[in-house]
Amino acid sequence: MIRQLDPVETRVLGSLLEKQQTTPESYPLTLNSLLLACNQKTSREPVTDFSEQEIEAALARLQQDKLVWKVTGGRAARWDHNLEGVLGVSRASRAILTVLFLRGPQTIAELRTRTERLHEFETPDEIEETLRVLASREEPFVRHLERQPGQKETRWAHLLSGEPVYAPSPVSERSPRAQSSAVSGLEDRVTELETTVAELRAEVESLKRLISG
Repeated sequence: MIRQLDPVETRVLGSLLEKQQTTPESYPLTLNSLLLACNQKTSREPVTDFSEQEIEAALARLQQDKLVWKVTGGRAARWDHNLEGVLGVSRASRAILTVLFLRGPQTIAELRTRTERLHEFETPDEIEETLRVLASREEPFVRHLERQPGQKETRWAHLLSGEPVYAPSPVSERSPRAQSSAVSGLEDRVTELETTVAELRAEVESLKRLISG
């Protein structure tokens, strides 16, 4: 079992995992792209406002634990995760952990909807079986939470940041299947545009340095 991750480290790992699976053409991520991914306003619970210094410090700690690698050789350094190498998890498990890192405790239905772009689960039973495998390890990676007052379904949470603290929001209580697919598609396009803008900014800064030098 790796050491307990803090919230910034969890968000960094979750963002790297997500972008690797959803926008592989822009992966690994530059620092600017990673900062935008961590603080984006879609598919994040809670929405954060981490500074560049906080992200850099988290990357340094994660690099010491071999959970991330720094990739050099291009115009700007990029960052790649090594979660599978350290934890030895499957692709299905990686998809579930990605969502739990980024959005906190989730129901089976929420996980099925929110992992669609990460891994194709055929049935809710397949998701539940993957969760059971993660929960049955010698050092469990996830836990099945008791149903809280006002909730219709139970939820699962990851344990890599310690014991889960769950504060349900009105949005999370809505059925994810009831949410418009058009909204989901818009979120994806916004995320991709944010990544593209970050890459362009990094290239412009690199050109400026070359010209001034």
